[in-house]
Amino acid sequence: MSVSTLPSYTEGLKDLRVNLKSMLPAASLKVFDNDANQLKDRFQNILRVKSGDKAPDFTLSNATGESVNLYNQLEQKRIVLVFYRGTWCPYCNLALAQYQSILPLIKENGANLIAVSAQTPDESLSLKEKNELEFEVLSDNGNLVARLYTTVFKNGDAPLEEMNKLGFNFDSYYGNDSKEIPVPAVFIIEKDGQISFAKTEGGDYRSRTESLEIINKLKKG
Repeated sequence: MSVSTLPSYTEGLKDLRVNLKSMLPAASLKVFDNDANQLKDRFQNILRVKSGDKAPDFTLSNATGESVNLYNQLEQKRIVLVFYRGTWCPYCNLALAQYQSILPLIKENGANLIAVSAQTPDESLSLKEKNELEFEVLSDNGNLVARLYTTVFKNGDAPLEEMNKLGFNFDSYYGNDSKEIPVPAVFIIEKDGQISFAKTEGGDYRSRTESLEIINKLKKG
């Protein structure tokens, strides 16, 4: 895969929106869009660490229950670290699927990819199998690690109620009933533990960091 053929999240989002409009009641989609717009206005200063900072170390369980330590992973390669909301979020699924498609380029440029959410290992395993993900998907129960990197907040009543109407039990994805999720963010961590890239597209979770931006940063070193 060359840089010119990298997937575009912006283009993928157009197709996703068409699909969502055909799959969801208009009233439901309006609730979710209103939520995203409110979060965009609500969150401005999101990242807890920035480029040049030392990355907070952590150890979390992967989809099969094995412990994965960040700094142990850094002994092998740089890490592209992605925080996402959950398997129930179609925008997360789109972003992770696109990151999977560029995984060969990520590895070619001396890095590995790790995705983190507060979901249980069982849900992480389901995500990996559903989307055929070949990178580590870690479970951050209580968003303890996410709080060190990005903003964590309680999901709103309106989207939760709408999810319930559509047959999605939000709490079933997680190990507690806090209803907290992170604002999506992407970091590149060098082998010495220094963060060289820190990016969020803001509180509006419909927007995500483009694959091209990640690869370009990895190429620059």
